[in-house]
Amino acid sequence: MSINEGSAVRLTAWVHGAVQGVGFRWWTRSHALEIGLVGEARNLPDGRVAVVAEGDRPQCDRLLELLRGGTTPGRVDDVTTQWGDARGGWAGFREV
Repeated sequence: MSINEGSAVRLTAWVHGAVQGVGFRWWTRSHALEIGLVGEARNLPDGRVAVVAEGDRPQCDRLLELLRGGTTPGRVDDVTTQWGDARGGWAGFREV
């Protein structure tokens, strides 16, 4: 993905629930790569997982739909989001 793409956006999603130690980051990475996104999924000290994804808005909307969809590993209680312009600099999608 190039930062110069006019429709490129950045989705930051904080996923609340029982989402650590259950394969959630791997699951997120797998789906993000299938969709064609770049970014990362990172465990946070408070038990949430932070997901940062960049790509076209429809691709990011699809990932957000999956995060909220009830088929994730573990249990998702809530997903808080923030949208912005893509910044680039990602190579693939990683688990941190």
